Amino acid sequence: MEKWLEDIMPILGIEHNCILSKQGDITIGFKAELPEIFTLSAEEYEEIHQAWIKAIKILPKHSTLCKQDWFMTKRIEVEIQKDREKGFLERSADKHFDGRPYLDHSCFIYLTKKPVGRKLSSSMFSNLIRSSIVPEQTLNSAMLSDFEDIAGQFRQILEDTGLIKLSRITDEQFLSTPKETGLLEQYCFLAGQQDPLLIKDFQFDNDGMRIGRQHCQLYTLADAADLPPLCGSRINYDKYSTDKTKFSIGFAGSLGLLLHCNHIYTQYIVVDDSAKTLQKLEKKRLRLQSLSAYSRENLISRDATNDFLNEAISEQRLPVKAHFNILAWSENKGDLKDIRNMVTTAMSRIDAVAKLETAGAPQLFWAGIPGNASDLAYNECFDTFAEQASCFLNIETNYRSDPKETGIRFCDRLSAKPVYIDLFDLPRKRSITSNMGVLCCGSSGGGKSMTLNHILNTLYVQGAHCVIVDIGGSYKGLCGLVQGYYFTYTESAPISFNPFYLPRGQDFDTEKKESLKALLVSLWKQENDSFNRSEYVALSNALAGFYAKLKKDTSIFPCFNSFYDYLQTEFKEVLKEHKVKDTHFDVDNFLYVLRPYYKGNEFDYLLNATGNLDLLEQPFIVVELDNIKGNPILFPVVTLIIMEMFISKMRKLAGTRKVLAIDEAWAAIAKSGMAEFLKYAFKTIRKFNGVPIVITQELDDLISSPIIKDAIINNADIKIMMDMRKFLHKFDKLQNALGMSEKAKTQLLSVNKDEREIYIELGGQVCRVFKNELCQEEYLAYTTEGKERVQVLAAAEKYGSMEAGITHLIAEGKLK
Repeated sequence: MEKWLEDIMPILGIEHNCILSKQGDITIGFKAELPEIFTLSAEEYEEIHQAWIKAIKILPKHSTLCKQDWFMTKRIEVEIQKDREKGFLERSADKHFDGRPYLDHSCFIYLTKKPVGRKLSSSMFSNLIRSSIVPEQTLNSAMLSDFEDIAGQFRQILEDTGLIKLSRITDEQFLSTPKETGLLEQYCFLAGQQDPLLIKDFQFDNDGMRIGRQHCQLYTLADAADLPPLCGSRINYDKYSTDKTKFSIGFAGSLGLLLHCNHIYTQYIVVDDSAKTLQKLEKKRLRLQSLSAYSRENLISRDATNDFLNEAISEQRLPVKAHFNILAWSENKGDLKDIRNMVTTAMSRIDAVAKLETAGAPQLFWAGIPGNASDLAYNECFDTFAEQASCFLNIETNYRSDPKETGIRFCDRLSAKPVYIDLFDLPRKRSITSNMGVLCCGSSGGGKSMTLNHILNTLYVQGAHCVIVDIGGSYKGLCGLVQGYYFTYTESAPISFNPFYLPRGQDFDTEKKESLKALLVSLWKQENDSFNRSEYVALSNALAGFYAKLKKDTSIFPCFNSFYDYLQTEFKEVLKEHKVKDTHFDVDNFLYVLRPYYKGNEFDYLLNATGNLDLLEQPFIVVELDNIKGNPILFPVVTLIIMEMFISKMRKLAGTRKVLAIDEAWAAIAKSGMAEFLKYAFKTIRKFNGVPIVITQELDDLISSPIIKDAIINNADIKIMMDMRKFLHKFDKLQNALGMSEKAKTQLLSVNKDEREIYIELGGQVCRVFKNELCQEEYLAYTTEGKERVQVLAAAEKYGSMEAGITHLIAEGKLK
């Protein structure tokens, strides 16, 4: 026989952000933001567990806590930009992730207060099968006010952990609108919030449970005999554990995000009159006592009941009734067997046995309607304490994403769903970090260069100016793709700069003068040679005279050659005119020492570049030092030019983010006398919206280097680490050097480079592990594998650009 839903719906109305049932039950709802999965320590799980116990204990008599966790399969929807608004790699990544499935999670908490005198529900006496439903009493405003106060205390206790956030569900969220489906309809029709409202038939028969086209199965944990013998706030997750660390997830985590199918995990905890409950159990114990001589089962039951009563009184436990069920569904009936296997496996992970409900499924589904939790059949519950019942609450959710405009795209560990993390702005606003220094560490092949390429490309797209000092050519592909400046040394094309060049519209200011003087002095004097005041004045006058001449004669190209010509002609005359002695400034000695950099001499290419001149306005610059890191003449000069270039960007590009990334070159730079610059960079450039990044692969560098230890680690609130499991047995030194907590250590040692995972820590407070999944185009642009890089560069040369080369390689299928 058919029934119309509106005739038997147990909800009378929704007012004042509350649900009123036809039996007089009041329900207040909250939407919960739970901690992210795989981010909590064992101590934090225990803190949340204790908070739930405290929150349950303040609930009044005859109330029910119903917590519903919705897990629905969705797909990533990306708006593909067909025009040139997005770059090549951004468009490629959008296509790569578009349509990827993931498990979306929403959590709702309903607190329901039954009126005094309301009859208990059972499987034979449910709202669903009554012929008429009439409320037994009218609720008054004082009763509602008292219950709202208790709900507010409940919310405050959970939010005080700092790990859970609750927001009150309003009338508009309970009910549907033309644009969004309300919570009542979402549950009844198993629909998402954004799904169009569609009325569906309910069918409960021998063929199973169906709601519209969805075939459903309902599994319960309702019998104490099917429960695990032990439960707790957390459980070990073997996949991410090691010999040294035990990785934790919530005890009921396997019933939540780790159960990969459409399902609702509903958790009921019923708080009745504890005195009456204990009184009933005492009577039960006496009955079992009298029957214990006739049956061993009665004897065991008597002892169990006696232990329960003793614990309730001696430990001041709150006795409650509890019920947990999973409603899973699929549009394809053939999937139900796989779902059954997944649910039973998930239950077995916590040592529990699932029961597939058939006869009782309609009543249990009915009790799950928001506001109808009090209609849960008492014979479907088991007696326990609040401490044990709260262990079965799901307390984790998906990774949350920061705004895309300022975030860097990574992926979560479960389904590789793209999430964005803001490393620089939001953490400082939230007082998580105090600076923007970045330390990246990982062994060779662990994915450092891939990760840094991805971060630098994202920052470049967001408008930052990036200066990368590299050894090994890790950023050549990206530099070619974004058409940046790439400086390197080869015999056929030696490295070449022009620090004397001033772009049109720029003046010869004090900062430019000081940087050029520092460069000239480093070329002229040995590290231990003295430099007196008169020489300083002479160089200042020489530079001022040279740039004054350039203003008058615009046909002169500014470079070291033209400056050298000025020195040996006009400036010599100036010195004679002012009778400057050689003891004050020996111009002949100066010219002789600097002659190797003049045209026709050994290093005439170094300071006389005619291309790649506008370093200030170029947003992406890579300086590759591999071939000159051991050259005592070229290397110091190049590092000084890098310093001058970056400091110029810092001071002149107000409002623009500046990034200085030093990949493996920091050790050579520190040895060449630039240690103070590294310290300066990590301590100061944050004031100019600057981001210093140092990348290293040697564990001993982190532990033994005073530069890294004192200057960089202490001023790098952002740490990016790769797979460290090869250092498992000497990890304590690294942990001490980095000041890592046990929680951070457990997270870091769970990183698996085969899954392309990385560990990110912010300010020692927030630590998470992400996947750095790249699309094919990104991979080929960032790759540092020898053969692949050669093929990519050859294709770029053949087809005219890096973008065209990568596109043809993928189309031809030559690289995977």
